Amino acid sequence: MNKKSKRLWYAVGIGVLILIFLMLLASIINLGERLSVIHPYLSYGFYVLAFLLVYILIINPIRIIVLSPAFHIETVLDKPSRRRHLTYKKVSRTLIKNEDISKREREILKKYMNDAVMLQTTLNEIYNSTLKKKINQAIFDHAKTVLISTAISQNGRLDFFAVITVNLRLVKTIVQMCGFRPSFKHLAKLTINVFTTALIAEGLENVNLSEILPSNAQNFLKDIPFARVVTESITQGISNALLTLRIGVITRKYLFADAKELSKKDIRRGAFIESLKMIPSVVKDSIQRFPGKVKDFFSFGKKEEPETA
Repeated sequence: MNKKSKRLWYAVGIGVLILIFLMLLASIINLGERLSVIHPYLSYGFYVLAFLLVYILIINPIRIIVLSPAFHIETVLDKPSRRRHLTYKKVSRTLIKNEDISKREREILKKYMNDAVMLQTTLNEIYNSTLKKKINQAIFDHAKTVLISTAISQNGRLDFFAVITVNLRLVKTIVQMCGFRPSFKHLAKLTINVFTTALIAEGLENVNLSEILPSNAQNFLKDIPFARVVTESITQGISNALLTLRIGVITRKYLFADAKELSKKDIRRGAFIESLKMIPSVVKDSIQRFPGKVKDFFSFGKKEEPETA
């Protein structure tokens, strides 16, 4: 990819981030003005709270992602250069501190810290075994969060910001687990993916289920109280969860493969297929866990009765 193309991706990625912040700022100001009618200090408190939430949920994850080192795992055919060896060391130290790997794997990393070839091989083995499983679990968990939160919410703008924050947190979690980030070009693409997913989440609120379901299914739903509302909410949640799975898988593929060897078409196709395989388990687990979470919420503070002998 030439310099002009890279610059274009950088510009688009930065432009999308600015657009997200402008939309967020507009929503905050709009709500703050409504609160100022009740009392000026109420709006001031809201602005302070909004700033803290924006920093914690959006700015800080972006900061962590951008400041992480960047390289790809599948570069075992290339001889490690001095600069790359320094990056391997930095990533290895991060893995040792994060403790996302076993004690044995941490000891091996320490042992080969000054051996560029062995350190590279060890990192490759760790990422494709231990960390890959943990990353897949993180993708699974964040997809469940998106499914439940957007299924419950009946507001498109809330869905928009929920999807953005959860997906940013997902990318940040994957980067922290690995100790490095994708290239800026791939980060720009991920930013566009996250923004597009959030826009889809907002637009799903306006989807009419009657335009999708066949007439016999519609007649069946009419006979069941609240069935249409529940079905629409679950459909929205599943759609958003599927898109979150796709973003997580794409992030992992950017990190675990050399960009020279994996085409854009292969990444998209592989991410789509893998997301479809994961979505049934996400839906099943979300449905099973949701009633329990509601029950725990309403039973909060109740004392457990002592067991009788």
